Amino acid sequence: MASSTPINHDLKSFFRLAIINVLANLMVPLAGLFDVAFLGHLDQLWYLAGVALATVLFNYLYWTFGFLRMGTTGMTAQALGRNDSDAMLLVGLRNGVVAVGLGLGILLLQWPIKALGFSLLSAMPAVKAAGMDYFDALIWGAPATLLNFVVVGWYLGRAQSRKVLLLSGVNNFTNVGFNYLFIVQWGWQSTGAGAATALSQYLMLGVGLALIGRDISWPQLQTVWPQVLQGTALRQTLTFNRDILVRTFALISTFAVFTNLSSDLGTDVLSTNTLLLQVVTLASYFIDGIAFAMESVTGVLSQQNQPQRLRQLLTLSGFTSVGLGVGFALAFYLFPQPLFSLLTHHPEVLAQVNQYVVWLLPVLGFGAIAYLLDGYFLGLTAGQHLRHSVLIATLFGFLPLAIASWYWQQVHLLWLALALFMGSRAIVMVIQVPRSLKRAHGTPVVHSGQKG
Repeated sequence: MASSTPINHDLKSFFRLAIINVLANLMVPLAGLFDVAFLGHLDQLWYLAGVALATVLFNYLYWTFGFLRMGTTGMTAQALGRNDSDAMLLVGLRNGVVAVGLGLGILLLQWPIKALGFSLLSAMPAVKAAGMDYFDALIWGAPATLLNFVVVGWYLGRAQSRKVLLLSGVNNFTNVGFNYLFIVQWGWQSTGAGAATALSQYLMLGVGLALIGRDISWPQLQTVWPQVLQGTALRQTLTFNRDILVRTFALISTFAVFTNLSSDLGTDVLSTNTLLLQVVTLASYFIDGIAFAMESVTGVLSQQNQPQRLRQLLTLSGFTSVGLGVGFALAFYLFPQPLFSLLTHHPEVLAQVNQYVVWLLPVLGFGAIAYLLDGYFLGLTAGQHLRHSVLIATLFGFLPLAIASWYWQQVHLLWLALALFMGSRAIVMVIQVPRSLKRAHGTPVVHSGQKG
């Protein structure tokens, strides 16, 4: 009976974290709907189109630096598992220094970034002009955005998801309010959309830093600060972050290629695939809530030499994650017309949806396993597994069939390529799980900078 108590505690903690993470994640698309509504009701649609165009560029720019959130969570959770408060603070400070450096670098390079980015994006002049206005305003939020990645990652690693929910609420609700003020009331169009998002990021950062100021003491900060740039620990941090960067860039590029090939197959195919990918994105907000909780709990348990608890948690969270992914896919597969009719009224698109909706089952089924194991290996700070899995999946699972789909102009081959990408990622990581459980109590990637 005694042995079941820690497991029950782990499960309660895990599901509490997962639910709060899902709520925080869902604020993002809900706030995005308001942004689209404000821009979509302007007299000219090119403002909305311009923001969508610039968002492609910002997705590459910011998602590439997602390692700041993911790397911070895993290392902080491991320090929590060792009950090492100095190490927890050092993880946040080290990644915070990296975030500030990258954010200032983006500001300094904003003009060549804009010139190069918009030269690669094709659109009518009015749409490009609106996109550049949005870029010029939003880019000033880069330092705050990257630092917020670290703040959110730090609190996720400390299993304090309520604070993450609070920060997400501050960011998204103020973003909606500023969008209404700048776009509807003041008529700033796409410039207002960019300014609203940038300003809401700084407000979120202010609240986050205020919360952190309550959690740490000035004497502790003075004690650990000299260790922030300690050579070995900083190199280990950068190495882990590099592995995550490679993983994220390959993941973004795979979906970008999928979208570009969909466009080459025709406007109706692009529209249909875009709707189906919206379902994948919506499901991912739920699955990521579980994956974020997995990062936090895995990091803690990996330092407590109790792999049996980690194994049980991994099994249960795996069934939950796959159940969510397959559940979303089944809902849209069984009821395509009523559900997709909420997203579009074009009959030619709705007709094509019926042909390809079945692909949501393998994409979300395998994708749920892949995203959950991303969280598991992030918690273990095993960045090399993440890097290897996505590179193998991209080069050998996705690209060959994606090229074949372009050559033979076959939409089903393109979806098979994406399903194999998800499946390959999942299989490569599943193979590594038994070995990782044997060394779940192994040496953490980053210590406090002192010999232990």
